Amino acid sequence: MPTISINGRNVSVDAANDTPLLWVIREQLQMTGTKFGCGAGLCGACTVHVNGEAVRSCQTALSEVAGKKITTIEGLSAKGDHPLQKAWILEQVPQCGYCQSGQIMQAASLLAKNTNPTKDEVVAHMDGNLCRCMTYSRIQKAIMRAANDMRTASNAPADRRAT
Repeated sequence: MPTISINGRNVSVDAANDTPLLWVIREQLQMTGTKFGCGAGLCGACTVHVNGEAVRSCQTALSEVAGKKITTIEGLSAKGDHPLQKAWILEQVPQCGYCQSGQIMQAASLLAKNTNPTKDEVVAHMDGNLCRCMTYSRIQKAIMRAANDMRTASNAPADRRAT
């Protein structure tokens, strides 16, 4: 049985090496925040992080993640208080919500590297994550807000930073 590192814990899974990571996450591990969208890696609903990089889990075989750190939307923040999650609520991003975990995971990979992106950088980074409800302007606004909040928190005196 392969063992994977997901959301900070090692888990043995009963699946063939060519099984898409998406199905291991959803069916074996019962973490349903990562969504099945197109199944061809074109919509972004299944986005997770592998070693901090956004990947489409529907197109990533179990064998490709051996020895790597996987993070799903459930593991992004233990309390659901990641700056992106907060900004998503404040900006009222979701309508149907189906694509939102993939959108957040894609955005988180950007903000992990760049907490001061331009709007053009946000648009370019988010290209390929589709939203049927067309909430792109709210998604962009939430990403910019989260980036600002992250910069503000990192510039605050140590005793005033959020814990």
